[in-house]
Amino acid sequence: MKVAYFDCFSGVSGDMVLGAFLDLGLDIKYLRGELGKIDLKGYTIKSEKVVRHGISGTKAIIKISGPGKERTFKDISKLISRSGLKGSVKDLAVKIFRDIAEVEGRIHGKDIDKVHFHEIGAVDSIIDIAGAAIGLDALKIDAAFSSKLNLGSGSIKCDHGFLPVPAPATAALLKGMPVYSQGAETELVTPTGAAILKNISKSFGPFPEMTVLDIGYGAGDKELPIPNLLRVFTGRAASSGLLSDKVIEIETNIDDMNPELYGHVLDKLFASGALDVFIIPVYMKKTRPGNLLKVILDEKDVDKILSVIFSETTSLGVRIKESWRKKLRRENIRVKTRFGEVELKLGKTGDKVVNISPEYESARKIAIEKNIPLKTVYDEVRKIYFSR
Repeated sequence: MKVAYFDCFSGVSGDMVLGAFLDLGLDIKYLRGELGKIDLKGYTIKSEKVVRHGISGTKAIIKISGPGKERTFKDISKLISRSGLKGSVKDLAVKIFRDIAEVEGRIHGKDIDKVHFHEIGAVDSIIDIAGAAIGLDALKIDAAFSSKLNLGSGSIKCDHGFLPVPAPATAALLKGMPVYSQGAETELVTPTGAAILKNISKSFGPFPEMTVLDIGYGAGDKELPIPNLLRVFTGRAASSGLLSDKVIEIETNIDDMNPELYGHVLDKLFASGALDVFIIPVYMKKTRPGNLLKVILDEKDVDKILSVIFSETTSLGVRIKESWRKKLRRENIRVKTRFGEVELKLGKTGDKVVNISPEYESARKIAIEKNIPLKTVYDEVRKIYFSR
């Protein structure tokens, strides 16, 4: 499986993503041909080699001729959907635009179709986003990962005056993404760049396990105290075929809580985004029996999980650490049995299925409806799957 890692030490923008893809070998003629399938006029696109702090990169240069045209998300969606691009490319481009349009609508307090998207409707933004989707497909990148995002600092001037960095639309898109600010007093992450990575990155953090094949540098416009470049590594995923990602573990020892409350606590934790929760009996100081409550979660849900622990348990403090998981790639299918359709989870390394498991709630629903043992449903699902 071919993977890409976006190293955003100097932020990210749509044209930097496009520049990095061109640096990695995306053919400019092919890109022009694919973009030409969109009914969009009045622009030219070329690539140019530039140097930032002694490092060579590629700048995607888009020049617009004639007056700009305001467009709504509906206009843009139709423009892309009616194009001759591949279905997967169109779907990704529309999804990225939808995310930007939704946050702009919330910020301005208007429905998506009633907001005038001066920047979103600009031709260069359509080219950046559609071009990023084309590049992912052309470079045959199966999965993308990203570092934390360097936001920059200070303020920027826009149609509404001076706004703090990150701008409101960028800030809204950054929810769930790890960020920091270092090295430059300017905007480093644009709404377009944030939306692209939000939609293509499986996780944000250190390098995934990979064998590096190539490195591309996409250049930004400004000269900064740091190299204004987006670095993108491509490579082959670890030969094991296993996926890896980062999770947070929060744990606390509790010895003075009514055990009747644990069921309620677990329900609240799962409702707040916990990936898994478990309770381990332990002996604490003075040989008091207690429980170790442990929660596994995504980094974006830390605050919600902590709120539940401190409000719903008697804990006075927790321990928090980062962990890396190795896991099978998961795929859900539906299996037709004599009792009805049941969802089945497949665990894969590459294309090879190494584990199967009926989905509990799906199988349980059938067992209750048919008044049969749950294990009978499980056995039937496995039998049907292996007899295919």
